[in-house]
Amino acid sequence: MTDSKIAVALVSGGLDSFVSAAHARADGYRLLALSVDYNQRHHVELAAARRIAHALGAERHVVLPLDLSQFGGSALTADIDVPKGGVGDDIPVTYVPARNTIFLSLALGWAEAAGARDLYIGVNALDYSGYPDCRPEFIEGFERLAELATKAGVEGAPFRIRAPLQHMSKADIVREGMRLGLDLGLSWSCYDPAPGGVHCGLCDSCRLRAKGFEEAGVPDPTRYAETAG
Repeated sequence: MTDSKIAVALVSGGLDSFVSAAHARADGYRLLALSVDYNQRHHVELAAARRIAHALGAERHVVLPLDLSQFGGSALTADIDVPKGGVGDDIPVTYVPARNTIFLSLALGWAEAAGARDLYIGVNALDYSGYPDCRPEFIEGFERLAELATKAGVEGAPFRIRAPLQHMSKADIVREGMRLGLDLGLSWSCYDPAPGGVHCGLCDSCRLRAKGFEEAGVPDPTRYAETAG
């Protein structure tokens, strides 16, 4: 049975997923929040995900264990240094192989089981690190895959992959979070947490976060160990 008032939102603990999940709530959906404990270097983000799920009033928050460090291949899941030199043009080593495909597949499974047809993910293709699974083509392709891969899809009840931040800059996302009345300080972005539980300030994700607050003209609630010059 389909319940169009339920949506599954991927909630990593980061700024983008927070604002995306808040969109689901603002759109009138009851919220099922899904986080994945993939043995990521920045495991602290899961504490942020719990804070966010609670703040958004999620009916359920599942933190699913799936140890992607068994595969490695990324600075977030293997013993590889996180780059600190700035956002470049190439896909960085912080890319986790097929991460969003894996995460959306898990969200899809829960959505079908729960009778939901809408999945929210906080990808964007403007201020980001160049990951291929953040592009509009990926979202469109996965939506088509969901139709082919599920009982619901072949029976004429397709899924919708909602990416409300897809074409926003990081500054736009900060402004949108403020418009939605969110405490953005609940979120966590840093890939390589510094001692004392603060953001490193130099990884791609920290740089993009700081840039977003600065360009939005919004005070940044984040504590950084260092600031990029």
